[in-house]
Formats: sequence, structure tokens, C-alpha cells
Amino acid sequence: MYEDSWYSFVPDAQQQHQHKRGASQNLGRRRAESLLQQPNETTNGADAPETLEELFEDDFETNSPPEPTLARRAKSYSDFYDVVKAQLQRDAAQKRKKKTPARRIKKRDVCSIEALDVPQAERVNLTPEEPLLDLYKDQLLQASQQKYQLYHDQLAMTERHLDALLEDTDNALKLLASLSESFDAVEEQTTSFKAQCDDLITEQTRLERLADEVGTDLHYYAYLDNVTRRLNAPGAGRLVEDDAFGEVLENLDSCIAFMMKNSAYRDAEQYLARYQVLMTKALHLLEVGFESRLEKVSAAISPKVAATQSESARHALAYGRFEELISESYSLLPNVRKVVLNAYDRAGNARLGPNFDVYSNTVNSIFQAYLNARDRFIRPTIQHDFDAFKSEAKGASVESAARNLIKQCFERAYSEESLFTRIFSVEPQYNPNPDSVFTVLKSNSRPAANPVNIVPLATSLQSALQPAPLQTICNVVGWVTNEYLLLEYDEDETGFTRHCRELTARLLSEHLWAFTDHAFEAEIDKSITRATVGPEALTIGPMTNGVASSNAYPPIRRALELLVMFDQCMPKDRSQRTASAIPKLLSASLASLSRATARIRSSRNGTDPDLFTIKNLLILKNELVSLEIVPTSHPSAPLSSDHPAGMQHFSQIWESTLSLSSYSVQAGLGFLAGLGSYIPRPFSSHSSPSPNPGGKVDVEEKSESERLDDALRQSIYSFTNRWGGMVHDAKTKKAGAKTLAKVEKELEDVLDRAFANQPEVVGKLKEAVWAAAEGLEREGRRRGR
Repeated sequence: MYEDSWYSFVPDAQQQHQHKRGASQNLGRRRAESLLQQPNETTNGADAPETLEELFEDDFETNSPPEPTLARRAKSYSDFYDVVKAQLQRDAAQKRKKKTPARRIKKRDVCSIEALDVPQAERVNLTPEEPLLDLYKDQLLQASQQKYQLYHDQLAMTERHLDALLEDTDNALKLLASLSESFDAVEEQTTSFKAQCDDLITEQTRLERLADEVGTDLHYYAYLDNVTRRLNAPGAGRLVEDDAFGEVLENLDSCIAFMMKNSAYRDAEQYLARYQVLMTKALHLLEVGFESRLEKVSAAISPKVAATQSESARHALAYGRFEELISESYSLLPNVRKVVLNAYDRAGNARLGPNFDVYSNTVNSIFQAYLNARDRFIRPTIQHDFDAFKSEAKGASVESAARNLIKQCFERAYSEESLFTRIFSVEPQYNPNPDSVFTVLKSNSRPAANPVNIVPLATSLQSALQPAPLQTICNVVGWVTNEYLLLEYDEDETGFTRHCRELTARLLSEHLWAFTDHAFEAEIDKSITRATVGPEALTIGPMTNGVASSNAYPPIRRALELLVMFDQCMPKDRSQRTASAIPKLLSASLASLSRATARIRSSRNGTDPDLFTIKNLLILKNELVSLEIVPTSHPSAPLSSDHPAGMQHFSQIWESTLSLSSYSVQAGLGFLAGLGSYIPRPFSSHSSPSPNPGGKVDVEEKSESERLDDALRQSIYSFTNRWGGMVHDAKTKKAGAKTLAKVEKELEDVLDRAFANQPEVVGKLKEAVWAAAEGLEREGRRRGR
């Protein structure tokens, strides 16, 4: 590849004309020898000039060209620059690796390096017209450009390669352009074809949808023959035992709904009537099949229930075995559940729809048949429990007998409800809706096994408690209220407790509360209204053991006892209603106290009639507030330690009802009547009373609580006005009047006898008496002016 001239750094012409140099000549640059020096004359070593060691540098770099290398082929036109740059870097690295460092040649080594002992070139006789530079111009130029020749060749080769890439790229672009033009032409040709295909597909979809609609509509018509043959075929009653019966009901329901929706279709009314007839027939087959199954189960269990004497065995037969036998009927029970759930949801609410009447009639008949069958199973057990209760109630343990009967009936009702829910998948929860399952079962009150029927229990309790004392009735009602109705652990409420709470609420609200009210009314009429009271009861006797009610009027004491009994057996909210026996009790108490006061006034037995009324009315009012039967605007005051059984709420009553802070002389005789606006009216349904000029208060059309407050205010007014006049007469030393000390002593004795150990009441009444006396004095001074 390369010629020999690449490896010859010194031209041949120079080698032919150079002369032989001396041994002492070195490679350094020095002055030429003088022509005057003798040829054989030697120079002393000491006198010889020293060579400049700094200038003895020799470049041992070879003049051979670099080894040829194969450059990496460029991947693309943009990669060409990176390839050339990498190749140049590799060449430079190889050059530095081959290059040896220059070193200085010392004087003593000049003679030992024979390789560098190049003979000095002899002078060549050149003509002035031919310079030496021109003679070797081409060789020098070739030698100086030798290391760049390889780069030139590589660049040329790369240029050819890039030209080939450019040419291939141009050809590829031309091919792609031709392909693009071809695709555009094909797309233009297929656009119209695609539009035609889309139109065809749209039309096909429309026709398919239309065909499906027509086929669906025809299905509702074509199904008539199929279902008619199936329901009229011999042995169609066995269809209710098959899963296909549910599908028949669903299809009939769909066909009926379709015909009712599209009544304008041809023969829609005729097909609707025929489908309804078929629906009725199918449901009748189901009803007959279920009743037949109940009869088979009854025939299998009834003899065993009658033969056994064990309560646990009867319970197992009546519930466990019964459910097991009635469920062994293939698909009969699932089909019954489907029909029931078509009429009602799982909570017992009605599913009102086009076929609700048909479904509900069948379901009600099924329920009636089921209840009758259950009644045949457990009626002996129920009758035995009621007979045992009647015999036990005739003795002294009517209360315990009533509790046992209530527990047994609640447990049996819960068992019946659970069995009913498992069989029909419907829970008969309380619902006053006439279309609900609860109302349907409640209307069938004859079977004793009805889970929502409490009439037999209520009737037995009322007949047994009718001759019992009122306290026994209150004990039974209070026990069932506190045991089942007033639960405080709502988070732990189970299904049994919830069921018992519902039964208790119905038992009380529908039966026992009204029965208890009648018993209270009878006792009120007997012991208060028609009570016979002797003359000895028309006095205020001494108190016993500090109890404020110990010296009260006997009918009032009985009224207090009835209030306590009523509060123990009734919830607080019902005690504050006008429908309860409390208003009648207050009315009878006021009437009895009014008659007693009239007798005291007529007999003049030494008892202050106004203080007698105040004493009894305060006791009655205090008990009403204490039992929270009459709500007040002030918090209840704690029971005083001085009189543990006294009127602990007197301050509350006085401040809210009889406060003397509104007393004024200008009010005159009507100041106490004007306090009516401060009295709470829990039973009032009429307008507030208004005082009249005569000091009388119109008590017509008022609640019993208002009448009690009015009577209490009038009694306090009369008492304080009368004693205030006596104090005023004593102060003014009116003729025939008692002395002030005697009046004060009599007043103190009267109040202490009526309200012993109750200094608060005595103090308030004294304060009212002195206020009335001061008012009379101011009134006298005003008139004297």
C-alpha cells in the first residue's frame, strides 16, 4: 500500500554526497570548522568548548506511518461526526503511547551512540540557478504530509459511505412518497364503500331490533296456549311441587302487565282476561297444595302431641318437627314464599301493584289455613295454661299467676312469630296499615296461636284482676311496664326483647291501661266521692312522726295513696294526660274538701275552715309536684332534714304559684287572684282565668289543676285577710278587739297545730298576715286624709 519512500526520512541524494564525519563530531548544533585549522591538529580536551547539553535533544519518534485501523461504520448521517471524532481520539492515544520521552545526551555518551553518528554531508557543488531546497522540494513535501495522508483516506472513505447513505435515504423517501400517494388513492376509493357499509349495518340493526320487538310482543300472545295446556292438563296440581311453577307465575305476571300497558293492541283485553283467569287458577292450585300439605303434617303430628305429657316433647313436636315436615315438599314451600313476597316485602309491608289483589287474597287464605293448623297443634297446651291460671288466680296469688301467664304467652308468641318468619320469609312487624301482614294476622283473631293476637291474654288477665284489689292491679301493670316496656339497654336489645316490647305496648295501650283507669275511677268514687266521714275528721289533729299528711282529711289521704299507686304503674307522660284518671281524682278531692269546709263553717267546731283547706290543698299540691304529675318551672327542692316526710316542695309551690312579691295594697282583695298567670297549667285547654272586682275567680271551664290552684289562692287570701284584720284591730285598739299579744299567741298556736315541724310554711303564712295588716293600715291612713 505504501511505497519505500514513506520509510526513508533522508533522501538518497544526500547520502551520496555527504562526507565522512570525524569521531569527535556530535549531533549538536555547532559552528562550522575553520578552514584555517590543520587537518591533523588535535584539540585539547580541556580547551575544547563545552557543548550545550540543553540543546542535545533528539526526537526518537519513528517516521513510520501509523498502523491502519478500521473505523466503525456510521449508523446514520448524524452519527458520522461522532465516528470521525472517536477515530481521531484513538489515533492520538496510539501516538502518545508509541512516543518515548526525550532525554538529554551527555557529553560522555556522544561517542558511544554510534547510531546517531551520522556523517556530515559533504558540500555539493550546486549552481546558483538550482537551490538545494528546490532539489528536494517534492520529497520534503511528501514527508511532511505523510501523517495526514491516512486521515485524508479515512475522510474520503467516509464521504463515499455518506454519499451512499444519502442516496439510499433519497430512494427510501421516494418510495415512501409513492406509497403515501397509493394509500391516499385507496382511501379515496374506499370512503364511499365504507359509507355504504355503515348504512347497511344501521339498517340491519334497525331491522333486528324491530324483529326482536315483534317477536317479544308475539311471545306474550303465543304463551297463552302453552300455559293453558299446562294448567288444564291432568295432574296439574303436581306443578306446584316443581320449580317450573315459579316460572309460570312470573310469565303470567309479565303477560298481564304487558296487556295492561298495551291495551290498544289487538285482542289485548281478551288476552288480559284469560291470563288473569289462569293466574287465579295457578294460585288456587298453590293454595290447595299447601293446605293438603298442612293436613298431612297435622295427621302425622297431632296424635303424638295428644299422646305425650311432656312439655318439652310437645314443644319439640309443635315447632321443630312441624317445620321439618312442612319443608319436605320439594319446591312447594319456595313457591309459596315467592307468592307471599310478590304481595308483601320481608318487613310485612304491602307491595302495591297490578296483581296485588290477586296475590293478597291467595296469601291471606294461606295464612288463615296455616293459623288454623297451628291452632290445632298447640290449642291443648294454650288451654292448659289458661286453665292453670284461672285456678291459681282464685287464690291469694293472683299477682304471681298473672306474671307467669304473661311470660308464657310472650314466649309462645315469639316462638310462633319466629316459625312464621322462617316458613313464609315475612316478619309480621307492627304496622297500622290495613294492607300489611300485621293487620291481616290481627284480623284473624280466632286462632290462639296467632303471633300478633293478644286478645286471649288480655281477656284472661282482666277477668282475673276484676275482683282483685286496686293495689294488685297496679302491681301487675307496673311490673309488666317496668319488665318489658321501659328497657334501658337498647344496644343489647335482642329479637325476643323487641318482640316483648311491642306486645307489652299493645297490651297496655289497647287493654290494660283503660282497664286500670276504670279501676281507679271506681276506687275514687268509692273512697273519695262517696266516702262517709265522721265529725272527728273535720278537725286538724296533731301530726304523727312528723308526717305532714298524718293529720290531713281522710279523703285527701286516700287521694295521696291513689296518686302514688297511679304513678308506680303508669309512665310519667301518661300521668300528665287528660285521658288518665288524675283529673277525675283531683276533681273528686276538691269536691270532697269543699263539702268538708262547708260542714266546718256550719258546725263551728273550732277549726279554722280556711286553714283546713290550705293544709289539705298544700299536701295535695306538694304530692303532685313530688311525683312530677304537675310540672313546674322551678327545680325540685331537696327534702328538708327537719321534716323528712313534710312538704319538701313548699318553697317551689309558693314561689311559682303563691308568691307574695306581687302583693300591693292597690290590688286590694284581688291581689291573690291576679297571680293566676304564674300558675302552670299541665291539663289546661282553655283560656287563663281573669279576676273580677269582687275578688272571685271564675272557675268554670278550667282544668282540675287550675281549679286546685284557684281554691288554694282563695283560701290563703281569706285566712290572711281575716287574721290581718284581727292584727290591725289589736294595733289600733279597736273596741272589743283582743290584745296584740293574744292575737299573736292564737295565730302561733293555730299554725303550729296545723304545720308542726314545718317552720317554712308557718313563716310564710305569718309574713302574709302581717303584710295584710300593714296594707289595711296604709289603706286607713289614705282614707283618713
